[in-house]
Amino acid sequence: MKQQNYVDGFLCPVKTQDKERYLAMATASAQLFKKHGALSVVECWADDVPEGKLTSMPMAVKREPDEVVVFSWVVWPDKATRERGMKAVMDDPEMSKDMPFDGKRLIYGGFQPILVA
Repeated sequence: MKQQNYVDGFLCPVKTQDKERYLAMATASAQLFKKHGALSVVECWADDVPEGKLTSMPMAVKREPDEVVVFSWVVWPDKATRERGMKAVMDDPEMSKDMPFDGKRLIYGGFQPILVA
């Protein structure tokens, strides 16, 4: 069986006014992820993300009125590369410690793809 890629997913609130600051941080972070083995990094700024009654992305991150939801993911060749790469990224002195979002409301996790079409 062919080894599947591994994906880290992230959801966070970012102040609307901090879009350029977030993009600069994300660009630098993407370079680090790729330096440490990631295949690709995708950052998405909310455009059509509805409020929910029971659950929603805005509710999940406790979005405030002056914030938008950012959805992003990192694709790794496999989980072993992700384990090494993620540790290296977090330990890398180039990794920004000044994140333009509330890290307490960051939602993240690692995923094994079950369908790539």
